[in-house]
Amino acid sequence: MAQPSYRTIVRYYWMQMRKHRGYFAMVFVMYAIGVVFAGLITPLLYRHIIDVLAASPDPLQAWPTLVRLLIYVGATMIIYNAAYRLGDFAIVRFESKTMKDLMDFAFTGLTRHSYRFFTNSFAGSLVTKVKRFVRSFEDAFDAISFVFWMTVVRISGVIIVLFITAPFLAILFLGWTVLYILFAWYLTKKKIPLDLAESTADSRVTGRLADVITNVLNLKMFSSRTREISDFVDITEDERKARHRAWTFGNKINIIQAVFFALLEFSSMAIALYMWRNGLISAGTVVLILIYLIAMFESLWDIGKAMGRVSQKFADASELVEILETPIDIQDIADPETINTGSGEIIFDHVSFRYGKKTNRVFADFSLHISAGQRIGLVGSSGAGKSTITKLLLRFADVEKGKILIDGQNIAGVRQDDLRSKIAYVPQDPILFHRTLYENIAYGKPNASKEEILEAAKKAHAHEFISKFPQGYETLVGERGIKLSGGERQRVAIARAMLKNAPILILDEATSSLDSVSEKYIQEALHELMKNRTTIVIAHRLSTIQGLDRIVVLEHGKIVEDGTHTELMKEKGVYANFWQHQTASFIK
Repeated sequence: MAQPSYRTIVRYYWMQMRKHRGYFAMVFVMYAIGVVFAGLITPLLYRHIIDVLAASPDPLQAWPTLVRLLIYVGATMIIYNAAYRLGDFAIVRFESKTMKDLMDFAFTGLTRHSYRFFTNSFAGSLVTKVKRFVRSFEDAFDAISFVFWMTVVRISGVIIVLFITAPFLAILFLGWTVLYILFAWYLTKKKIPLDLAESTADSRVTGRLADVITNVLNLKMFSSRTREISDFVDITEDERKARHRAWTFGNKINIIQAVFFALLEFSSMAIALYMWRNGLISAGTVVLILIYLIAMFESLWDIGKAMGRVSQKFADASELVEILETPIDIQDIADPETINTGSGEIIFDHVSFRYGKKTNRVFADFSLHISAGQRIGLVGSSGAGKSTITKLLLRFADVEKGKILIDGQNIAGVRQDDLRSKIAYVPQDPILFHRTLYENIAYGKPNASKEEILEAAKKAHAHEFISKFPQGYETLVGERGIKLSGGERQRVAIARAMLKNAPILILDEATSSLDSVSEKYIQEALHELMKNRTTIVIAHRLSTIQGLDRIVVLEHGKIVEDGTHTELMKEKGVYANFWQHQTASFIK
């Protein structure tokens, strides 16, 4: 996908900025008033003071005029300080509110993407991109309001005043300013690819760092710290090179700008002194020009640096904007149907599916009918299509051809959230939120009562180990539930599924991490949970599914056997062969 343009980035920012137009306008109005009084009117008063001092040999005669001018100076100080402080108040309110809205907007937009998108992305890198998107707004808006806007107001005022007092200098200033800004913008555009490369390299470092920290157990178990350090050093070296190129180019821009400023400063002062020598301007006007020159040079120098800073911040923001601009691969239709409240009949009707255009089909004209309330097990070698069936049923991916029906209704025609509300899913390796045990169980039914949560935990045999923690249900489980054992995490996930009480249940070998004693109790709880529910069990250990109503054996995306455990054992086919290998391995 093409890199988002500045216009696109600004459009995303403006969507949230416009909600706070009042504060937005107040920022620019107050800062404009402050600049006019501090940067334009006050120097004019100083010019008058100097002219009075130069023209009046008698201090007593000049004193009343000087007092009046001093009062004016005091009044302007009060006005511009009040304006600046009101502007500061407005920008704090505006930026804090807008940044909150941008964070909410980014979170909403990011979570709209499909499960497949997140499996192909580094979690740490995504977090960094969201934070950068929000922080970049703050930095860019600060540059626009404090540098660009104030400079525009100051330069406009200076040129107007100079057109009145020294027209030739005004024309020189105006021409030079336009030339400088155009040249600075040209150099900034040249720097944009370098800023993008730096941001990309930084994201790679963040992603690798998060990946290693997440997999620190593997790092320790495989004694791979030295190897990971070596790889990390290579990645940070790429980041250093990208940053060095961007910063070096920025220094070259500064050198060119310094030459521009030196030439203008020298020529402007020479012209001003020449005009004073010939009696065209007063000494006060020379001082006024000097004050304006210093202010303009500082402002224009800041503009050059601010252009580079805004370019860098927009490069940072572009990474998330690119994600927000990426089409959502799994979308709800414009006018979705209301989902049926049936009993859970599932039909895969001549389904074809592949994970990518250049990959082989997982299913080609695949059909499967699961009656309401039926408990089936899916068996097959790795890659046979077991997990793909559950992903398609949950709409983590969409079919190429055919359709999937639940209670006679095409799942592509209902909202994804409505569809998934009818399905409880217990994965083989549950991942929990870094929240309390109570919150993790309640995730299956946010409005559940405490009694319902405790009952679900007891049925899943999670209450026993939870009660042993000093904080009980208020115990934080750590990132991804790392403080719990695999079996404990699985029991929490089972409790969550029990609480959800959905008509369709998917179990991805939900007892694989349990000890034999716990497994006995959990199997009893799961059998109770399966009653009157359509249940799909992905089986890795065949002993866990032999009591199900039906077992479907898959090979290369096709159903090769279908029946009960007893029936399939009598056929002495693929299933019987799997069973024989597992029991033989167990006996050995």
